[in-house]
Amino acid sequence: MLKNFTCIMCPRGCSITAEVDGTRMVSAEGNFCPKGLEYVYQELTNPMRNIASSVLVEGGELPLASVRLSSPIPKDRIFDVMEEIKKVKLKAPVAMGQTVISDVLGLGCDVIATKNVGRA
Repeated sequence: MLKNFTCIMCPRGCSITAEVDGTRMVSAEGNFCPKGLEYVYQELTNPMRNIASSVLVEGGELPLASVRLSSPIPKDRIFDVMEEIKKVKLKAPVAMGQTVISDVLGLGCDVIATKNVGRA
């Protein structure tokens, strides 16, 4: 079966067409670098994603602080992780790089702040 993928491994965004047999890639074309083939293989066997979001900040010069994951998680766990992120309320000040949630849901990655938010 033919499947189409848009690679997200680099800014080029290659359109890759792959001949697929279950979770096995038989052939592929359209990738401009080896990362495209790695991406298709990962999408077939264990799709992973990173998340960027924001959390509430109490007493801050801004009401929200942006956050992201320290590494990708399985795609099917995105909504579970987002539910955990929604529960977080930080007290100002917040420092860029600060761990907001350690080892979120036991997935081996942390939620970290990507913005400084000072006190109001």
